[in-house]
Amino acid sequence: MIGASWRRALDSGVDPDAEPPQQPLSVAELEHRRQKSQLAAVLPVLNEGLLATADAAQQIMVVTDAEGRVLWREGSAPVRRMADRLGFDKGADWTEQVVGTNAIGTALVARRPVLVHSAEHFIRSHHQWTCAAAPLHDPRDGRLLGTVDVSGPAQSFHPTTLSLVSAVARLAEGELRSRHHRSLERLRSSAAPVLARLGGQALVVDPNGWVVGVTGLTPPDRVALPKAPEAGPLWLPRYGMCALEPLPGGWLIRVGRAERETMPSRVVLDVSRRDGSTVTVSGPAGSWSHELSPRHAELLFVLAAQPQGRTAAELAQDLFGDAGRTVTVRAELSRLRRHLGSVLAHRPYRFADGVEVELRLPARPGRLLPHSLAPAVAAARRGRHMS
Repeated sequence: MIGASWRRALDSGVDPDAEPPQQPLSVAELEHRRQKSQLAAVLPVLNEGLLATADAAQQIMVVTDAEGRVLWREGSAPVRRMADRLGFDKGADWTEQVVGTNAIGTALVARRPVLVHSAEHFIRSHHQWTCAAAPLHDPRDGRLLGTVDVSGPAQSFHPTTLSLVSAVARLAEGELRSRHHRSLERLRSSAAPVLARLGGQALVVDPNGWVVGVTGLTPPDRVALPKAPEAGPLWLPRYGMCALEPLPGGWLIRVGRAERETMPSRVVLDVSRRDGSTVTVSGPAGSWSHELSPRHAELLFVLAAQPQGRTAAELAQDLFGDAGRTVTVRAELSRLRRHLGSVLAHRPYRFADGVEVELRLPARPGRLLPHSLAPAVAAARRGRHMS
């Protein structure tokens, strides 16, 4: 395996006597990859299983995505400083094409746990290191998600580390499997009354197409959705023309229906309670409610109070007092559209045309979203209008 990896490094033009040129991810891109990575959910499992041992043994724990980019790095401070000198930091590219044979890059190619000890590294400046990495897969479909790695000085490395890393990787995949099952059960519970009211043929699926309920059809295990599905008409190979409607945590697929038959017509945004906010969407398929995070409650309040719409910069000013924080605003709106894609429009951001919006406010303006620090909410508490 090491020999095959060295040949790949040679074919890629890696120089064993030179420090590899690194182009680390920007802070914004690193944060974006962290947020969309499924591995963020299992960081506690990885930390609990590996971090204390790695720190005590003067090692570091590293988690990468499937492209070999370092997303998280924790562990011994002196070893982190040593890693910095090699460019082995957050955002770095640790694939074989860039740094030659190493546990992370080679595990990504071999798709199995890998130990690379000392001079087995292709680049000579890495010979002082030993690394053990195991790939992490999506237990639903086997898709590669990234790797978990323990690295450090070769003289302090214990021979059982690879077994430990492999075992913790399996625990993390088990946690992903359990989370998937729990999310399907939650979606199944909320979808049951919606399906019971429908006539014709329909399916409810999670964001990745896993089916939790059907009516009028033989249930498949999974439906092939587009990479970034949006509410509205959609042609599916097995079912022909369908209409897609968002549900909390998934999608309602109505087979053979036009968009106008499924478009929600009314939204009730309730920010009147101190203990939480909700949005309720009503349409031909009935109604459903979704509990809002504090940030999403702020966003929808601003959009409801400004029906003409807001740009990303205006929303950033409304929420943070800083018009430059558009990346954060767009990320939050992207998450909201998973639940409300059919009732939210953009350019500018607003509620879609033809959707009736009811905003339920507390009896006293001063009690509006009491924990919010957003400038727009603070202005509304004082009875002022946003500009």
